This record gives sequence, structure tokens and C-alpha cells, in this order.
Amino acid sequence: MHMADALVAPVVAGTMYACSGAAMGCSIKKVRLENDPKKIPVMGVMGAFVFAAQMINFTIPGTGSSGHLCGGMLLSAILGPEAGFLTMIGVLLVQCLMFADGGLLALGCNIWNMAFYGCFIGAMVLWKRMMKNGMSKRKIAAASVLGCMVTLQLGAFSVTLETLASGITELPFSAFVAVMQPIHLAIGLVEGLITAAVLVFIYEARPELLWGYSWTEDRQQGGRFTYKGTVISLLAAAAVIGGLLSLAASSDPDGLEWSMEQVAETSELEAEGDVYEIAGQIQGTTAVLPDYAWKNSESAAGTSFSGIVGGTVVILLCGGCCLLFRFFRNGRNGTVRNE
Repeated sequence: MHMADALVAPVVAGTMYACSGAAMGCSIKKVRLENDPKKIPVMGVMGAFVFAAQMINFTIPGTGSSGHLCGGMLLSAILGPEAGFLTMIGVLLVQCLMFADGGLLALGCNIWNMAFYGCFIGAMVLWKRMMKNGMSKRKIAAASVLGCMVTLQLGAFSVTLETLASGITELPFSAFVAVMQPIHLAIGLVEGLITAAVLVFIYEARPELLWGYSWTEDRQQGGRFTYKGTVISLLAAAAVIGGLLSLAASSDPDGLEWSMEQVAETSELEAEGDVYEIAGQIQGTTAVLPDYAWKNSESAAGTSFSGIVGGTVVILLCGGCCLLFRFFRNGRNGTVRNE
């Protein structure tokens, strides 16, 4: 669902940068008050996991379209909404600057559409409420599927509103909505199943890693793995997904591109203006691995390399920001896991 710059007018792009920036500022303030330094490596590892998972487009049968994990619901169910949101920003920033995945001008829109709803609506509203009286595998699965389907619908609808406000005449609002919502409902279902599988694994392996878990629940002993073993397992999974499984990604257009083709008969629109040109030049300079490949090469090794390098950069970025902003180190009254 990464939007290109041509889909948003500069005014809309600026507005969404302001909205996403405000949410980021509030999240930084909240996370700095937490006292849970063990979240720092988890932010990096799960950020790398989501980065890798987003490289795998899965086919939506009978449509000619594909989808990929957004990851906001997954991250926030582990890290909490604020830390999950900041981690998603790191993932989207790396994708935008290093791989030219999503426009630089549209980055504020992409953060809002792909991260805000999953992290704050999915976790703070749905996950928190459904886990209020204790966790179970059944509850985790239900919350994952419902959360992903609902928040992806919100994200898809936001895309159509942003193109409407931008005056993109090639994508009439009613026709665009009519194709965007159903295809992203199907994508949300698949994402929900993937999210459920990962979260159930963590619940079995080390349940206290999940946001809102309490040791007063029916499980008095630790999970099947140690904390370190669980984190290493997730890191290994991220490496395998990014380095190997990404090679099996579907070549079908994703939900947004497919919807554009249905309405405008093209997945790429052109935009003219100095702002678009400057944004494109900046992205052209920073994108060392455009489209997750070596420049001027279609070698599969470039995709694997992109998966490993991108995940590593996400880990370093998340870790660096944790140190820079002193995340999880200023609390004085114990860990804040679910307020």
C-alpha cells in the first residue's frame, strides 16, 4: 500500500507529514517514560522481521493481485502502540530512502495509512480490549485477524481520501473505493493469519514479550524458550525471510497498484512540479538498492542482499534512536506495559 508521490498533492503531503509527525512526537514522549530496556533489542529485531516480511507479496487467488504484511498490528501487540509505531516509522523510512519503496513526498501518508491505524486502533482499541481479562491462543488469533482486517480497511480508505483531496482525477473516488476496499479486506485476512501465527508462537515461547501480558494469569512459569532464545529465533526468521523467502514473492501488482489498474488502467501516474522533482532527486540519490535490487541488474542475489542489508539497517536505526532519545530508561516506578 506504499503510495507514490504522484498520488498526493504537496498540500496533502504536508498535512499528512504534520499528522504523522505529531503522532511520532507523542509516541517518543510516552516511550521515554517507560522503564523496560529489554524492549530495545525487540524493537530492532521485530522491525527487521516486518521489513523482511513486507518483501514477500502473497497472491490473492482469483484476482490477479497480491498483498503483503503491513506489520503495525504485529509490532504493537508486542511492543505496545507507541514503540510499535516508532518501529514502523523506521521500517518505512528505510524502505523509502534505501529502496525507493513509496514516495518521499508521500512518506507522511504511508506512515499514517500503514502504521498509525495498526498501532493505535489495532492495538490500543482492539488488542487491549480483547486481552483485558487474560490472554489465550484463541483470543490472540481472533484479535490478530480482526485487527488486521479493520485497520487495513481504514488504511485503504485513507488512501482514497488522500487521492480525492489531491485532485487525482484519474482515480474517481467512488470507483476507487469500490475496488480498494474489497481487495484490502482479503489482504487483511491473510495478514491477520500471518500475524496470529507469529503472536501465538511468541505466546508459547515467551508470553511476557506480548503487550499487556501479566504473570498473574494462569501461566506461572516461563515459556518454552528463554528470552534470548526467542529473540534469536525471530532474528533468524527475519534473515531467512529477507534473504531466501523473499525470492518467492508474487510478481502480481499489490492491492493499491491493482486497484489503480482497474480504475485508471495504469499503476503509475505522472506528476509535474518542482516539489515532485526535488523529492525524486533526493530519493534517487539515497536509493542505493532501488526496488530491492542492485542498480541495472535483475540478479536474485540483489534481492537477497537487499533483505539482509535492509533488516540490518532497521536494527541499527532502531537501536540508535533508542540511545539518542533515551527510550525505556527514564521510568522510576517499574515497567509500563499496558496503561
